[in-house]
Amino acid sequence: MKIAGGITERGVIAGNTYDKYGSHNPVVRWVMRGFELALDELIGKVNPRSIHKVGCGEGYWVLRWSERGIVVRGSDFSSKVIELAQANAMDRGLSRHLFRTCSIYDLKPEQDAAELVVCCEVLEHLERPEDGLMALQTIARPYLITSVPREPLWSVLNMARGKYLTDFGNTPGHIQRWSRRAFIRLVSHYFDVLEVRTPLPWTMLLCRSIHARY
Repeated sequence: MKIAGGITERGVIAGNTYDKYGSHNPVVRWVMRGFELALDELIGKVNPRSIHKVGCGEGYWVLRWSERGIVVRGSDFSSKVIELAQANAMDRGLSRHLFRTCSIYDLKPEQDAAELVVCCEVLEHLERPEDGLMALQTIARPYLITSVPREPLWSVLNMARGKYLTDFGNTPGHIQRWSRRAFIRLVSHYFDVLEVRTPLPWTMLLCRSIHARY
């Protein structure tokens, strides 16, 4: 699978800096396995007919779900990373049209709505996360799964492995930092939080649009 490897677009890091999904490092494999199990469990609770992966990167999840027969699409702000996602799709015999370039702030319900929206490892990169959540609110019909790094644990673990010491363990590109409680509080302004998972070292939420109450 083609990985972005730290490319930047408009001064923002796009995609994955390394292939965390295909890593042979046992610690990385264990951590990613926990993330995948939590995400698969929450998706199973919804059993969606359609998924939109916002911030799809190189397309790992979109391609995986497409191969399961789910109607799926992916979007990302970076045209460079979308080109990689389209190449990865064609390498697997899938349509390049599963992916399109679109900022989270520009999502439109008439073309981007899905029964389940998945937006993982995105909000921590946004200068305006509240605006991002409002955009997600318009396309989640009615479910959202979202995750962010759990602070300060994320930064502490980075420092423990000798990474980003001058930034106190904060990963490059992460401009927002939330504890579990703070992230739940933020998202609760826009969605009903139904389930909470804490695969090390993330906070992951299954939510339902507040508009679905009415």
